[in-house]
Amino acid sequence: MRIDRLLSEAGVASRKEAAKAARCGLVSVDGQVVTDLSRHIDPALVTVVYDGKAVDWRPFVYVMLNKPQGYVSATEDGHLPTVVELLSPALQKRSVFPCGRLDRDTTGLMLITDDGALSHLLLSPRRHVSKVYRFACAEPLCPEAERAFEEGMILGNGDALKGARLVCDPLRTSGTVELTEGKYHQVKRMFGALSNRITELERVTFGPLSLDPALGRGDYRELTADEVEALRQAVAG
Repeated sequence: MRIDRLLSEAGVASRKEAAKAARCGLVSVDGQVVTDLSRHIDPALVTVVYDGKAVDWRPFVYVMLNKPQGYVSATEDGHLPTVVELLSPALQKRSVFPCGRLDRDTTGLMLITDDGALSHLLLSPRRHVSKVYRFACAEPLCPEAERAFEEGMILGNGDALKGARLVCDPLRTSGTVELTEGKYHQVKRMFGALSNRITELERVTFGPLSLDPALGRGDYRELTADEVEALRQAVAG
Protein backbone atom coordinates (compact mmCIF):
# COMPACT_ATOMS: atom_id res chain seq x y z
CA MET A 1 0.00 0.00 0.00
CA ARG A 2 1.23 3.51 -0.82
CA ILE A 3 2.05 5.64 2.20
CA ASP A 4 -0.20 8.50 1.09
CA ARG A 5 -3.09 6.06 0.65
CA LEU A 6 -2.52 4.65 4.14
CA LEU A 7 -2.57 8.15 5.66
CA SER A 8 -5.75 8.99 3.78
CA GLU A 9 -7.58 5.76 4.68
CA ALA A 10 -6.53 6.09 8.31
CA GLY A 11 -8.27 9.46 8.39
CA VAL A 12 -5.04 11.24 9.32
CA ALA A 13 -4.69 13.53 6.32
CA SER A 14 -5.72 13.97 2.73
CA ARG A 15 -3.11 13.09 0.13
CA LYS A 16 -2.47 16.80 -0.45
CA GLU A 17 -2.04 17.42 3.29
CA ALA A 18 0.22 14.38 3.60
CA ALA A 19 2.46 15.53 0.75
CA LYS A 20 2.88 18.92 2.41
CA ALA A 21 3.71 17.28 5.74
CA ALA A 22 6.24 14.98 4.07
CA ARG A 23 8.06 17.94 2.55
CA CYS A 24 8.38 19.30 6.09
CA GLY A 25 9.87 16.02 7.37
CA LEU A 26 6.79 15.07 9.40
CA VAL A 27 6.30 11.55 7.98
CA SER A 28 8.47 8.60 8.93
CA VAL A 29 8.45 4.83 8.48
CA ASP A 30 10.18 2.79 11.18
CA GLY A 31 11.98 5.91 12.35
CA GLN A 32 13.22 6.99 8.93
CA VAL A 33 11.86 10.25 7.49
CA VAL A 34 10.28 9.73 4.08
CA THR A 35 9.40 12.32 1.45
CA ASP A 36 8.24 9.96 -1.31
CA LEU A 37 4.73 8.99 -0.27
CA SER A 38 4.22 6.87 -3.39
CA ARG A 39 6.46 4.26 -1.75
CA HIS A 40 4.70 0.97 -1.04
CA ILE A 41 4.73 -0.52 2.46
CA ASP A 42 3.01 -3.32 4.36
CA PRO A 43 1.02 -1.61 7.15
CA ALA A 44 1.13 -4.78 9.23
CA LEU A 45 4.94 -4.85 9.28
CA VAL A 46 5.99 -1.23 9.74
CA THR A 47 5.22 1.75 11.97
CA VAL A 48 4.22 4.96 10.24
CA VAL A 49 4.41 8.21 12.21
CA TYR A 50 2.66 11.39 11.09
CA ASP A 51 3.48 14.66 12.84
CA GLY A 52 4.80 12.86 15.90
CA LYS A 53 1.95 10.34 16.27
CA ALA A 54 1.91 6.69 15.23
CA VAL A 55 -0.76 6.03 12.63
CA ASP A 56 -3.41 3.52 13.68
CA TRP A 57 -4.30 1.98 10.33
CA ARG A 58 -6.96 -0.68 9.98
CA PRO A 59 -8.52 -1.92 6.77
CA PHE A 60 -12.00 -1.07 8.09
CA VAL A 61 -13.61 0.58 11.11
CA TYR A 62 -16.85 -0.47 12.79
CA VAL A 63 -18.70 1.95 15.07
CA MET A 64 -21.73 1.44 17.30
CA LEU A 65 -23.70 4.69 17.64
CA ASN A 66 -26.64 5.38 19.93
CA LYS A 67 -28.60 7.51 17.49
CA PRO A 68 -30.51 10.47 18.92
CA GLN A 69 -33.69 11.94 17.45
CA GLY A 70 -33.37 14.58 14.76
CA TYR A 71 -30.48 13.03 12.84
CA VAL A 72 -30.85 11.45 9.41
CA SER A 73 -29.19 8.19 8.42
CA ALA A 74 -26.98 9.57 5.67
CA THR A 75 -23.45 10.75 5.01
CA GLU A 76 -24.62 14.23 4.04
CA ASP A 77 -27.81 16.23 3.82
CA GLY A 78 -28.43 19.74 2.65
CA HIS A 79 -30.84 20.61 5.47
CA LEU A 80 -30.62 18.19 8.40
CA PRO A 81 -27.75 16.92 10.60
CA THR A 82 -26.52 13.42 9.79
CA VAL A 83 -25.42 10.57 12.03
CA VAL A 84 -21.94 10.72 10.50
CA GLU A 85 -21.53 14.27 11.83
CA LEU A 86 -21.64 12.84 15.37
CA LEU A 87 -18.32 11.05 14.78
CA SER A 88 -14.80 12.38 15.19
CA PRO A 89 -13.14 14.12 12.20
CA ALA A 90 -10.69 11.20 11.91
CA LEU A 91 -13.54 8.70 11.47
CA GLN A 92 -15.38 10.98 9.07
CA LYS A 93 -12.27 11.20 6.90
CA ARG A 94 -12.45 7.44 6.38
CA SER A 95 -15.66 7.94 4.36
CA VAL A 96 -17.77 5.88 6.75
CA PHE A 97 -21.51 5.44 6.17
CA PRO A 98 -24.50 4.10 8.12
CA CYS A 99 -25.29 0.41 7.61
CA GLY A 100 -29.02 0.66 6.95
CA ARG A 101 -31.35 3.45 7.97
CA LEU A 102 -33.29 4.61 10.98
CA ASP A 103 -36.03 7.21 10.63
CA ARG A 104 -35.18 10.74 11.71
CA ASP A 105 -37.22 10.36 14.92
CA THR A 106 -36.13 6.76 15.65
CA THR A 107 -33.33 6.28 18.17
CA GLY A 108 -30.94 3.53 19.17
CA LEU A 109 -28.38 1.19 17.74
CA MET A 110 -26.80 2.13 14.45
CA LEU A 111 -23.76 0.50 12.85
CA ILE A 112 -21.47 2.87 10.97
CA THR A 113 -18.58 1.48 8.93
CA ASP A 114 -16.53 1.75 5.76
CA ASP A 115 -16.77 -2.00 5.06
CA GLY A 116 -19.11 -2.02 2.08
CA ALA A 117 -19.03 -5.78 1.54
CA LEU A 118 -20.07 -6.64 5.10
CA SER A 119 -22.70 -3.90 5.12
CA HIS A 120 -24.22 -5.31 1.94
CA LEU A 121 -24.47 -8.78 3.46
CA LEU A 122 -25.96 -7.53 6.72
CA LEU A 123 -28.70 -5.72 4.79
CA SER A 124 -29.38 -8.51 2.28
CA PRO A 125 -32.92 -9.93 2.63
CA ARG A 126 -31.45 -13.38 1.97
CA ARG A 127 -29.41 -13.29 5.18
CA HIS A 128 -32.39 -12.70 7.51
CA VAL A 129 -30.36 -10.61 9.96
CA SER A 130 -32.82 -9.66 12.70
CA LYS A 131 -33.37 -6.28 14.31
CA VAL A 132 -35.26 -5.71 17.56
CA TYR A 133 -37.03 -2.45 18.29
CA ARG A 134 -38.44 -1.20 21.57
CA PHE A 135 -41.71 0.67 20.97
CA ALA A 136 -44.44 2.70 22.61
CA CYS A 137 -47.76 3.22 20.85
CA ALA A 138 -50.72 5.55 21.17
CA GLU A 139 -53.40 2.98 22.01
CA PRO A 140 -53.42 -0.51 23.60
CA LEU A 141 -52.81 -3.10 20.89
CA CYS A 142 -55.72 -5.33 19.94
CA PRO A 143 -55.70 -8.99 21.09
CA GLU A 144 -55.00 -10.17 17.55
CA ALA A 145 -51.90 -8.02 17.10
CA GLU A 146 -49.32 -10.74 17.82
CA ARG A 147 -50.90 -13.11 15.30
CA ALA A 148 -51.19 -10.36 12.68
CA PHE A 149 -47.48 -9.56 13.03
CA GLU A 150 -46.49 -13.23 12.97
CA GLU A 151 -48.44 -13.97 9.80
CA GLY A 152 -47.10 -10.95 7.94
CA MET A 153 -49.11 -8.19 6.34
CA ILE A 154 -50.10 -6.87 2.96
CA LEU A 155 -50.43 -3.12 3.25
CA GLY A 156 -52.88 -0.93 1.41
CA ASN A 157 -50.35 -0.06 -1.28
CA GLY A 158 -49.70 -3.75 -1.95
CA ASP A 159 -46.40 -4.07 -0.07
CA ALA A 160 -46.06 -7.57 1.35
CA LEU A 161 -44.29 -7.68 4.72
CA LYS A 162 -42.75 -10.80 6.19
CA GLY A 163 -43.83 -12.10 9.56
CA ALA A 164 -42.41 -10.39 12.65
CA ARG A 165 -42.37 -11.21 16.35
CA LEU A 166 -44.37 -8.85 18.54
CA VAL A 167 -44.06 -9.02 22.34
CA CYS A 168 -46.31 -6.69 24.33
CA ASP A 169 -45.89 -5.42 27.85
CA PRO A 170 -48.89 -5.95 30.20
CA LEU A 171 -50.65 -2.69 29.29
CA ARG A 172 -50.13 -3.45 25.56
CA THR A 173 -48.96 0.09 24.82
CA SER A 174 -45.27 -0.85 24.67
CA GLY A 175 -43.04 -3.84 23.97
CA THR A 176 -40.66 -5.13 21.31
CA VAL A 177 -40.84 -5.99 17.64
CA GLU A 178 -38.32 -8.27 15.92
CA LEU A 179 -37.93 -8.00 12.14
CA THR A 180 -35.80 -9.79 9.56
CA GLU A 181 -36.30 -7.17 6.86
CA GLY A 182 -36.14 -3.41 6.81
CA LYS A 183 -38.61 -1.81 4.45
CA TYR A 184 -39.38 1.90 4.49
CA HIS A 185 -41.01 2.94 7.81
CA GLN A 186 -41.87 -0.72 8.30
CA VAL A 187 -42.66 -0.79 12.02
CA LYS A 188 -44.74 2.39 11.82
CA ARG A 189 -46.65 1.10 8.82
CA MET A 190 -47.40 -2.23 10.53
CA PHE A 191 -48.84 -0.41 13.52
CA GLY A 192 -50.80 1.82 11.17
CA ALA A 193 -52.32 -1.29 9.58
CA LEU A 194 -53.72 -2.09 13.04
CA SER A 195 -55.18 1.42 13.39
CA ASN A 196 -52.51 2.38 15.91
CA ARG A 197 -49.60 4.78 15.96
CA ILE A 198 -45.99 4.55 17.14
CA THR A 199 -45.03 7.28 19.63
CA GLU A 200 -41.50 6.08 20.45
CA LEU A 201 -39.20 3.70 18.61
CA GLU A 202 -35.69 2.59 19.56
CA ARG A 203 -33.59 -0.11 17.92
CA VAL A 204 -31.94 -2.20 20.63
CA THR A 205 -30.32 -5.01 18.62
CA PHE A 206 -28.91 -5.45 15.13
CA GLY A 207 -28.03 -9.07 14.44
CA PRO A 208 -25.67 -10.20 17.22
CA LEU A 209 -25.09 -6.62 18.43
CA SER A 210 -26.94 -5.18 21.41
CA LEU A 211 -27.02 -1.47 22.18
CA ASP A 212 -24.34 -0.75 24.77
CA PRO A 213 -26.14 0.66 27.86
CA ALA A 214 -23.07 2.76 28.61
CA LEU A 215 -23.67 4.84 25.47
CA GLY A 216 -25.80 7.92 25.91
CA ARG A 217 -27.76 9.38 23.02
CA GLY A 218 -25.29 10.61 20.44
CA ASP A 219 -22.39 8.65 21.95
CA TYR A 220 -20.48 5.97 20.08
CA ARG A 221 -17.64 3.51 20.38
CA GLU A 222 -15.76 1.21 18.04
CA LEU A 223 -16.74 -2.44 18.05
CA THR A 224 -14.56 -5.01 19.74
CA ALA A 225 -12.86 -7.70 17.69
CA ASP A 226 -15.35 -10.25 19.04
CA GLU A 227 -18.30 -8.09 17.97
CA VAL A 228 -16.91 -7.71 14.46
CA GLU A 229 -16.38 -11.45 14.21
CA ALA A 230 -19.94 -12.04 15.42
CA LEU A 231 -21.23 -9.82 12.59
CA ARG A 232 -19.21 -11.79 10.06
CA GLN A 233 -20.50 -15.08 11.43
CA ALA A 234 -24.06 -13.79 11.22
CA VAL A 235 -23.78 -13.52 7.44
CA ALA A 236 -21.44 -16.45 6.79
CA GLY A 237 -22.47 -19.19 4.40
